[in-house]
Amino acid sequence: MNTPNSNIRPEPDRLLVDIAEYVANRPIESNLAYETARHCLMDTLGCGLLALSYPECTKHLGPVVPGTTVPNGARVPGTQYVLDPVQAAFNIGCMIRWLDYNDTWLAAEWGHPSDNLGGILAVADYLSLRNVAIGHSPFVMRDVLTAMIKAHEIQGVLALENSLNRVGLDHVHFVKVASTAVITKMLGGSVDEIVNALSNAFADGGSLRVYRHAPNTGTRKSWAAGDATSRAVRMGLMAIKGEMGYPSALSADTWGFEDVLFKGNALVCKQPYESYVMEHVLFKISFPAEFHAQTAVECAFELHEQVCNRLDEVEKITITTHESAIRIIDKTGPLHNPADRDHCIQYMVAIGLIFGKLTAEHYEDDVAADPRIDTLREKMETVEDPRYSRDYLDPDKRSIANALQVHFKDGSASEKIAVEYPIGHRRRRAEGISLLEEKFAKNLASRFPERRVKAIIELCNDQKRLEAIPVNEFMEMLVI
Repeated sequence: MNTPNSNIRPEPDRLLVDIAEYVANRPIESNLAYETARHCLMDTLGCGLLALSYPECTKHLGPVVPGTTVPNGARVPGTQYVLDPVQAAFNIGCMIRWLDYNDTWLAAEWGHPSDNLGGILAVADYLSLRNVAIGHSPFVMRDVLTAMIKAHEIQGVLALENSLNRVGLDHVHFVKVASTAVITKMLGGSVDEIVNALSNAFADGGSLRVYRHAPNTGTRKSWAAGDATSRAVRMGLMAIKGEMGYPSALSADTWGFEDVLFKGNALVCKQPYESYVMEHVLFKISFPAEFHAQTAVECAFELHEQVCNRLDEVEKITITTHESAIRIIDKTGPLHNPADRDHCIQYMVAIGLIFGKLTAEHYEDDVAADPRIDTLREKMETVEDPRYSRDYLDPDKRSIANALQVHFKDGSASEKIAVEYPIGHRRRRAEGISLLEEKFAKNLASRFPERRVKAIIELCNDQKRLEAIPVNEFMEMLVI
C-alpha cells in the first residue's frame, strides 16, 4: 500500500532565504565595490551602445507590438524607445550582451554578471519616472550601483560551486535568479516576496546551452541574457502583487529544481554574500573575445610581427590552454556566423596572428571569407596544461592562462608566449582602467555627438556626482 504524499507546506529552502535576506538587509560598505561598479556601468553601457551599429542586434529591439506607447515607460539607451519595464529589460539586456565585450565571471559556472543591468536599469528608470509623476523621489544612480553589486554577488557566488554547464544548462539561469532578487527589492518587495519571486525563477527551469556549442552555436547566445533579466522583471512585478511562491522549489523530491535539473545534487553556497564578485570581476577591455581565449589572443598579438609575413611557412600552431577552454571553444570545421566565430579559440588566434588586432568586425562574414584564417585553423592543436586548469579554479589565482607557439616548415619555431592573467583581471586592474575609459569614450562616440559624449564622460568619471544623480536624469542623457 502506497503512503500518501505529505501536503504539509515546508519552510522555504535556505538558499532562497539567504539570498532574499542579503538583498533586503545587507548594506554594502566597500568603496572598491562601488568604484568597480561605476566602471562596470560605463563599460556595460558602452558595449550596448556599440551593438546598436549591428542590424542583427537592432532587429530585436523596440516594443513587441510596433507603435505601442507606454506613459512613464523605461528608456532604451541610444534609441528613442520608451517601453514597459519587462520589454525594456529585454532590449537593454540584448544590447549589452550582443558583442560579448564586457565583464565576465569564471568559476564552476561561467557568465556575465553585467547582464543583470538590463532589468536593473529598466526598473530603476520606470520607477523613477513613476515616482516623479506622483511627486515622490526618484531612485538615484547609487541605488543602481548597489543593485549591480548585489546582483553580481548572487550570480557569482552561485557560480563558484554550482556548474550549470555540467548538466547542459545555460549560465543565464543565474542571471534570472540574481535579477529577480534585486528587482523585487527595488519594486518594494519584502523578504517573503523576494523568496516567492525567487522560487518562481527557479521553477522556470533553465535554458539549454545548445545554442552556445558546436554544431548549433548561434545568436540566441546574444539575447538569452536579455530574456532572462526580462523574466526577472515579470517575476518581481507578480510577487509584489501577492503572487504565491513555492517554498521547496529547489529541494522538493522528484519535482524540485535539484532533482529535475541538477541530477539530484543540492545547490551549494559556501561563501557569504558580500561584495567579493564585483571587486574581482573580469573586464574585457582590449578586444571582444570569449573570455577563455582572451590570453590566447594576447599571445597571438605578441607573435603577430614574427608570423604575419610567414603565414605560408607555418607547419603547426600549438595552443596550450585549460580544460574549460577546450570544453567550450575548441572547435574545428566550418563556422557559420559571428556567434560561432567568437566562440572558437582557433578563429580568434588566427585573427590575432594575421592582423595583430581583433574587433567585432573581424567576426563578420566578409573577414571570415579570408582563406588564410581557415588555413591557420587547420594547423592548430590544443593541449591542456593541468596547472592552467588548476589555477583557473584556485580562488587565490583565478587565472585564465593560455600559451601559444608557432612551428615553421624549416624546423624553427617561435618563442612559446604565455599569458596567465588577461588585462581585465583584477591583478592587472591598474593598467586596465585607463584603457577601459578610452573604450567607453569610443563606444559613446559611436552613437552620440561630441558634446554629449563629453558630458556623459565627465559625469561618469565623478563617483560622487554620478551616485547622486536621479536615474531618470541619467537616462535622459542616453536618449537619442
